[in-house]
Amino acid sequence: MNTSVDPLHDQSDVVSEPACDRRSDPGSGEETILVRGNGPLSGTVFVPGAKNSVLKLMATTILCDGPHELSNVPDIVDVAIMGDLLAAIGVEMSRPSPGELVLLNTGDIVPVAPYELVERIRASINVLGPLLARCGEVKLSMPGGDDFGARPIDMHIAGLEAMGAEFEFSDGYLQARADRLHGADITLDFPSVGATENLMTAAVLADGVTTIDNCAREPEISDLCEFLVAMGARIDGIGTATLRIEGVDQRDLRPVSHRTCPDRIQAATYLAACSVAGGELDIVGARGDQMTMLLDRFGEMGLDITVTDSGIHVVAEGRARSIDIATLPYPGIATDYKPLVITMLAVADGVGIVTENLYPGRFRYVEELQRLGADVRTTGHHAVVRGVPRLTGTRVKAHDIRAGAAMVVAGLAAEGETRISGVHHIDRGYDDLVGRLRAVGASIERV
Repeated sequence: MNTSVDPLHDQSDVVSEPACDRRSDPGSGEETILVRGNGPLSGTVFVPGAKNSVLKLMATTILCDGPHELSNVPDIVDVAIMGDLLAAIGVEMSRPSPGELVLLNTGDIVPVAPYELVERIRASINVLGPLLARCGEVKLSMPGGDDFGARPIDMHIAGLEAMGAEFEFSDGYLQARADRLHGADITLDFPSVGATENLMTAAVLADGVTTIDNCAREPEISDLCEFLVAMGARIDGIGTATLRIEGVDQRDLRPVSHRTCPDRIQAATYLAACSVAGGELDIVGARGDQMTMLLDRFGEMGLDITVTDSGIHVVAEGRARSIDIATLPYPGIATDYKPLVITMLAVADGVGIVTENLYPGRFRYVEELQRLGADVRTTGHHAVVRGVPRLTGTRVKAHDIRAGAAMVVAGLAAEGETRISGVHHIDRGYDDLVGRLRAVGASIERV
């Protein structure tokens, strides 16, 4: 059975782009972001909770009846999309105050994830494990996702099959059944975040002990583990490459309150903005201990970075220095950082080579940087970036969440005016990017 996912598109990830490349037109009615390079940034910017954590936490509430409370929740479109999907399944979402969610699992769970909701967000795959464990069956439309190469779910399927599930794929739907999952020893071919999450949440209610070797170690995985443990799950090895989960009875789980871990990709965006524009920022809420390798490499580029009790303090003076960098699974450099890194190198002193080891197709934004005057050449897994003193503002397009943020950063490094279309992508992963940058001195607005 071929279970590879057609990655569709990023709302970073939500609607496919038309075949023609229709740039933003001031008279078209399309909302855009307008950036004018105007010198150094200064002040404090707050980093909210992580998109890549909160969506998974939301999906996991399927396991346990009652009201779950999440705080430090980013105000992003993807949260609303996941809320709609969960409502169709039987988990009601409300927002009692900014940054807070209440997810009420009514106990009346319908193990069907319809196409019209699943296609809007790749994180919808995270309902697979909880639904299969809770209900013994699931019917799931194949999820959407970012347009940067196929990302198969074979490891999800193989791991769940080892736990006793049976799968059938037809008419665009994945159907799974298991009277009750059982523990298994699973070794992942690659430390996949999504597979680790699905297998871990399924194992919580499985009969016996499940071990997952070569699992993902991202901070968002640890955040999900801590959420599950508070709920009553028994998990050992949190933060390591081997997780051991002892299954419990569904009646032993309880609803919990949990604070979402901070968004390290948003934190990196503000570091990149400071690098290209110059200045000094306090990035409050960021966890420097979750970004160690990236901060070390940014230090090599010339940023003066201090990890504080409240976040990260950064000072950028003069042009950054070019370096070579490669993406790797955590604790390596995340692929989500790469568009920001290439944008920083585009105005750095020297030549840098960036190697993509995870998703080789993720270079679509390079054409947009070239429109701004960046000297970037790609071949296979590599991008060679020859820094120029300044970029030149023009109209560009956001193809996905992180590439869109990189276009905003590039606008800060450009002379004149940069107009960015496709900003609905940015809204899916960034909590008021425009407002936060404007508050620290950037000339930026939505028009």
